[in-house]
Amino acid sequence: MNGIRIGITVVMVTLAGAAWSAEPRTEHTYQLAPDETRPEAALEDASFLVGSWSGSAFGGTFEAAWNAPSAGTMIGLFKLYGDDGVAFYEILLLSVEEGTLSLKVKHFNADFSAWEDKPDYVHFRLVKKEKDALHFGGLSFYKRSNDEIDGYIVMRSGENLQEHHLKYQRR
Repeated sequence: MNGIRIGITVVMVTLAGAAWSAEPRTEHTYQLAPDETRPEAALEDASFLVGSWSGSAFGGTFEAAWNAPSAGTMIGLFKLYGDDGVAFYEILLLSVEEGTLSLKVKHFNADFSAWEDKPDYVHFRLVKKEKDALHFGGLSFYKRSNDEIDGYIVMRSGENLQEHHLKYQRR
């Protein structure tokens, strides 16, 4: 699972520096076109994320939890693990900035040492909003039912983009 860390780090750095528009990036993700603006959104638009989840992704199992909006933010936790133990952890902060949603992510190794430097984080900006979906630049969440969410993230390996599916099941 060390390859996962390298791949995620590369994509996060790549995505964090890009300008976004609501045009397809992969089959299930979007990016902003240079002349497009980000959609207005509120934390309530992400209410389908609230709860405790588990699923599979990146050849392992994950657990995730999102709290309900309070004090103008939502906090999420994510843990990926497999037969060899924990691959990584994430702490996620969802907030409203400039009238739309922003998702900030900090990554940690199994020993809880940070991937990003102390002041740094990966920043996903909302680029498209649908009734049952939120699309951040290179990261999308689709509500399939009250108990199922499909997540998709784009990762770069060299010149190739690869879309990864995260299948969430309510616990």
